[in-house]
Amino acid sequence: MNFSDGKGIDFKVGAAVTAEQLSDVFKKSGITRPVDDLPRLERMIEHADLLITAWDEQALVGVARAVTDFSYCCYLSDLAVNRDYQKRGIGKELVKLVQKQIGDEVMLLLLSAPAAMEYYPRIGFDKVENGFIISRKK
Repeated sequence: MNFSDGKGIDFKVGAAVTAEQLSDVFKKSGITRPVDDLPRLERMIEHADLLITAWDEQALVGVARAVTDFSYCCYLSDLAVNRDYQKRGIGKELVKLVQKQIGDEVMLLLLSAPAAMEYYPRIGFDKVENGFIISRKK
């Protein structure tokens, strides 16, 4: 499925993305990910349950990557927008499209980088205090 924001950005659900394209948008967004480990990025793409992308013509400028059962819970593991395209509503639109795909019965959860803690409440997320984490080792 494809959607357009009317401002030159096209949004695609389930579009093919290469590890190189994902690495590039991560680098240009400022998000901390293993951008030089292309085999790992490829696995991240392959095993995502939901991938929604934002494109400026042929250039990938944003991505929302999620793991979900489409019934009860969804973890939004990546929300990244190229810095040159930030503050244009692309991240908010990516989240809206994730919500549309998962439906009203599904909780949407994400972990925020410290620098983005102010952003997520502005696009509809509530801050939670009742969580625990075992962090990855690498």
